[in-house]
Amino acid sequence: MPTQTYTLFAGAMRERKQIRCVYDGYERAICPIILGHSGDEEMALVYQFAGGSRSGLPRGGQWKCFRLAKTSHVRLRDGSWHAGSSHRQAQACVEVVDIDVNPASPYKPRRWL
Repeated sequence: MPTQTYTLFAGAMRERKQIRCVYDGYERAICPIILGHSGDEEMALVYQFAGGSRSGLPRGGQWKCFRLAKTSHVRLRDGSWHAGSSHRQAQACVEVVDIDVNPASPYKPRRWL
């Protein structure tokens, strides 16, 4: 059974809504791109476009790998969808992909949006 956080991330992906949340002690603004599992953990590949992080956030945003168990205060909000620019290397954050917002996903998601 998915956690409430997982369900909120899936809803944000389906509705193309931004997420405001706290992760690793920092408030962040993200758009979830891939959702699934690695081992027994719920995971998400997200694009963070605002907020803080331990290593700082480059201008324009950055790809991040989130363990959903470390994510709290999740709120969906309206706003522009951010997915960053294309990247050349395959993601290694989510081993078993349940949902991918990319309609041409190479990861064979279990569910399509």
